[in-house]
Amino acid sequence: MCVHDPLADFLTRIRNSCQARHRYVDVPFSVMNESLTQLLRDQNFIDHFLTKREAGKGTIRLFLRYNDDRSPLIRGIDKVSNPGRRRYVGWRKIPTIFNGMGIAVLSTSQGVLAGQEAHERKVGGELLCYVW
Repeated sequence: MCVHDPLADFLTRIRNSCQARHRYVDVPFSVMNESLTQLLRDQNFIDHFLTKREAGKGTIRLFLRYNDDRSPLIRGIDKVSNPGRRRYVGWRKIPTIFNGMGIAVLSTSQGVLAGQEAHERKVGGELLCYVW
């Protein structure tokens, strides 16, 4: 399957799995997907993840987090940058999501960072998505 926008595919798989209340979701392996997964785990949106590589191809299995009433912790994911129109922000213009209840994800020169961490490091970059 030819995927023209791997980031949109990654976010859509997570969004659909949360809505369907799946325990885990498998996504194709890439360095970007792995760093986004690491960021989601560090921000406590997912429990943990496993990386598996076989014959040059790999997958990442994300184990999703849910509340006691089985509602997902990831309430929404919005993609901001598109392949046809990238959106870049400086460190002073990084948005806050729901007064700190969500995160803005940026691709910076120092790697994929949450908006708060990028602001503390005073680096801007491409605004990838919002997660809340």
